Amino acid sequence: MSIVSKLVVCRVPLVSSAWAFAAVTLFSPAVQAQTTAIIGVRAQGMAGPFTAVADDSSATFWNPAGLAGGSFATGLLEYNKPRRDFDQTATGFSAAYPALGITYYRLPISQIRVEPSTAEEPADREDLDDLRLFAATVGQSIGQHFVVGSTVKLLHAGDTTADLDIGAMATFGRARIGATLRNLTEPTFTSGGLALALARHGRVGAALTSGQRGVVGSATVSADFDLTTEHPVTGDERFIAVGGEVWVPHNTIGVRGGFRRNMVGAEETMLSGGVSVAIRTKVFVDFYTTTGDRTRHGLGLALRVTF
Repeated sequence: MSIVSKLVVCRVPLVSSAWAFAAVTLFSPAVQAQTTAIIGVRAQGMAGPFTAVADDSSATFWNPAGLAGGSFATGLLEYNKPRRDFDQTATGFSAAYPALGITYYRLPISQIRVEPSTAEEPADREDLDDLRLFAATVGQSIGQHFVVGSTVKLLHAGDTTADLDIGAMATFGRARIGATLRNLTEPTFTSGGLALALARHGRVGAALTSGQRGVVGSATVSADFDLTTEHPVTGDERFIAVGGEVWVPHNTIGVRGGFRRNMVGAEETMLSGGVSVAIRTKVFVDFYTTTGDRTRHGLGLALRVTF
């Protein structure tokens, strides 16, 4: 029996959430907000096509249904600088095993579109705190090939609100198909006369891997497609991302790379690359860097543990 079929989790209405995912993604209009998709050094090194991969604890963000297909337990401690010319960073940690994941991140909000919450002139953007994310993730298997998952979030930026992400993952041999819907309630924060909103964001992805029975192996290629358009201060964004990852020898060194293309607005292309090195058994240092996009030329570093 696979680890997916052995998955035991809290009883939450995840199956109904899958129907909500389909309905909301297909019929909701785009609204003004900005992605917070700067979590996960491996994902960034591949340029972002991680929805159908999501096999470490960053799955709590990228696809909550991915927890069931990874190692028995994983943990990440992460430092991310999404723009080298800005003195702002994303830091945090995540930990997970197939039935449960927990996450804490402190994220910059400089790229999130901020609107006046009153008729007054907008206050300085610095009046808003960084966005702080606290989250718990659970999943539920449906047979041996399909998993649904959800991440319950507490978000703080000036004030505090709750939100929900949902995801699904299907595995068939070497193929993986994933889908996520983030910011289901479209949370809004207010502070100092400013309002910050996170838009509902849908994404689908597919991956082929050398691993057996849907488990990510030593060689993987993947692609992601945004289903919704986002509207940050730098212009409209709707991405297609393609990337890959190879591990040699004996999974002690990993090399990854990819590109991401904005299909609307400025229609820019971002190139990304990364490397992982095992510093001892099951303990890795991950690094990535990006270039080519005028707003996202960053780097990041993580310490990752797997069991």
